Amino acid sequence: KREEYIRAARLDNVGDGKLIFSYLLPSFLSHTIAELTLAIPGMILGETALSFIGLGLQPPAISWGVMLQECRHLRNLIAAQWLFIPALFVVAAILAFN
Repeated sequence: KREEYIRAARLDNVGDGKLIFSYLLPSFLSHTIAELTLAIPGMILGETALSFIGLGLQPPAISWGVMLQECRHLRNLIAAQWLFIPALFVVAAILAFN
């Protein structure tokens, strides 16, 4: 079925650009949008995890992983529970995108 409308477009002398944007793009645009919105939480988790262990952004930069670096030590977390607040925002952002 897909080859039929491409052949029909070729018979009508439709160029490659119009063929892609008029016939092919609407077919896979919804899949591309869904794939991107499902990939965003993975990117957020990846950046946060790398920054948390020190391989991502470094302390002058602002990142959820950088903010959570102080939570690695249990003494800091017990003394200052508010240091864990960025983790709640990470969870909320990931759940919102999913």
